[in-house]
Amino acid sequence: MEGCASQLSHYDQLYTSLHQGDSAKADQIIAAAEPRYGSKSKLLYLMDRGMTLHLAGRYKESTKFLEQANEMVEDLYTRRLRDEALSFLVNDTKRPFSGDPYEQVLINVINALNYARLGNLEEALVEARRIDHRLNVLADTVDGEDYQEDPFARYLTGVLYEVNGDLSNAFVGYRKAFEAYQRAQAWSEVPVPHIVKQDLLRITERLNLVNEHAEYRQAFPDVPWQPRPRNGQAEVIVISYHGRSPRLEDQFIDVPVSLDALAVLLHTKQLGRHQPQRAGGVDAVLYGLQGEIVRISLPRVVAQKSQVGYGRITVVQEGGRHTYQTELMNSVTAAAKKNLSDRLASVTVRAVARAALKISTAEGLGYGAGAVGKDDETRLAIQVIVSTLLKVLFITTEEADKRSWRTLPDEIHVSRFSVTPGSMTVTYQAFGRHGQSFGALVEYPMTLQPGETRFLTTYAAD
Repeated sequence: MEGCASQLSHYDQLYTSLHQGDSAKADQIIAAAEPRYGSKSKLLYLMDRGMTLHLAGRYKESTKFLEQANEMVEDLYTRRLRDEALSFLVNDTKRPFSGDPYEQVLINVINALNYARLGNLEEALVEARRIDHRLNVLADTVDGEDYQEDPFARYLTGVLYEVNGDLSNAFVGYRKAFEAYQRAQAWSEVPVPHIVKQDLLRITERLNLVNEHAEYRQAFPDVPWQPRPRNGQAEVIVISYHGRSPRLEDQFIDVPVSLDALAVLLHTKQLGRHQPQRAGGVDAVLYGLQGEIVRISLPRVVAQKSQVGYGRITVVQEGGRHTYQTELMNSVTAAAKKNLSDRLASVTVRAVARAALKISTAEGLGYGAGAVGKDDETRLAIQVIVSTLLKVLFITTEEADKRSWRTLPDEIHVSRFSVTPGSMTVTYQAFGRHGQSFGALVEYPMTLQPGETRFLTTYAAD
């Protein structure tokens, strides 16, 4: 069976390993769990494996899995009719996992960071263009308030264009990021980052866009501004991942289709009010016997919020010691909630229609089975037994699609700063919102050349 439950048991082990700072063990856990994913969740395995390899610092291997994931997303736009029919009769876990839009975008985001960590900025720019393309397609295919943009992804494209010397497209990326952060205020849980405002001020100055620069200076009175020295400077960009992505769980809804069914339902709920709702059990048998109660299951986002408030970066080199702080750029949990909200109506319609089909199928098969009886009493008995058993089966197999990219973090933070070229030690330490430290101090000894940009990625599990 390729249901959700069999796919979830390895995540607790994964989180334990990440919390202990053993990202290599975390990747081994995902690799060993591959058979649990099944053919319908092949994409999810590629995404999970790509992320754990990324966290383990095995960037070349990570790119291979994420490249496959990217290709599979494109292939899954064409749905298989057989899978659609099976999922309609049983549950949505029978459909091939294609990922939510925010997850699809993050495939390219993480892959771009893979290439950036490897110093292959040209390939990172290829991923930036893929991000642009995916977001443009998304904007053309959804309406209204649906998830259309990813502010952090737009920001990263701006960074990669600028690092590659394409200042005009960098400006476009930063501007789109700023506008996307503004539009997403209702759901993103991310204030418009200061770093985006600073980059807009810098890039408009570098491009000599006098009017735009003046407009942004007026729009950002809270942002201290002075031109960043460019000649002879190097740059460090730190991407820090904090906490665990949210998980999905079943939210069961029992719907009576008659007054008698309503009475049974209310009585059952009264008896079981101190017990968690479940897919099977005594209530499922009672509903099957009653025959006019249907159960649907909808996914619900369960946040696993990070305790980390920010990361502190310290740069120690011959010229002195400087300290910087990361800034929240992306809430994966907020994006998951938004994407589920956008598709919940269609998921609900499918679940209700599936429940109605299950009842009619059970009654039809029961009627057909009863036809073999030799007399009316026997036929009726067979019909009731078969119909009841099928209804119980359909109730107990109702399950929401709880698959999601669980190896992602809860939040993504960024810090960006100039340094004097030469040898230095960069350290990272995660801190909570009340100043308490989390995890170990991580050191990155490095030597930077004039004009060089170095990307760093780090992870705090709390």
